[in-house]
Amino acid sequence: MEFSNEIIKPLSIDCIVAGFNSNLNILLVKHASGISKGKWALPGGWIKYNESLDAAAGRILKALTGLSDIYLKQLRAFGEVDRFPNKRVITVAYSALIKYEEYEIIPGFTASDAKWFALKDVPEMPYDHNCILHEFMEDLRLKVKREPIGFQLLPEKFTLLQLQELYESILGVTLDKPNFRRKIRKMNLLVDCKEKQEGLAHRSPKLYRFDVEVYEKLKEKGFNFEF
Repeated sequence: MEFSNEIIKPLSIDCIVAGFNSNLNILLVKHASGISKGKWALPGGWIKYNESLDAAAGRILKALTGLSDIYLKQLRAFGEVDRFPNKRVITVAYSALIKYEEYEIIPGFTASDAKWFALKDVPEMPYDHNCILHEFMEDLRLKVKREPIGFQLLPEKFTLLQLQELYESILGVTLDKPNFRRKIRKMNLLVDCKEKQEGLAHRSPKLYRFDVEVYEKLKEKGFNFEF
């Protein structure tokens, strides 16, 4: 059975891409046309008849931001009747956690610009994009207490402070340093690289990396990492 290359206009994709650099950052695009022209929003677009949801998510994200070969995980569908002006539109949200320093952002297609916003600085977005982002953060806050996530967001070698800042940025709280480090070390998740962070005037902190085997076991089995 053949399908046309037409757009399925009642069905769209929206992508939440998060990266970390002292704070959790969210990738947004500025709309170059349409009813939301000039506004910052989650990268999104219409699904074609001849593609799967996963393929549409990858195509749309690449067209708007230049990002490719990103693992996108389906979050859920959003279908409030009034979520899109004058039209019944259901959107399927996808999310990704990336080491954003490894990727170059190149705005294109219907995006006049694309850039990272610290989570606390994300502006009011069109449609229900702020609600979608809120849902993503709620899911991420639950996830960070049940399985390790730093592998997708931190550089290969990182300091304990960077790891703590990641958790604080996601959870929106200030954590007690000794308590946090005690709990992390108890998990046997980190390997001492026997190196120190360079370029600091004062005492240089030690660098660590994740033990991949332990990381994968904890990800599979889960844990209770309450603070």
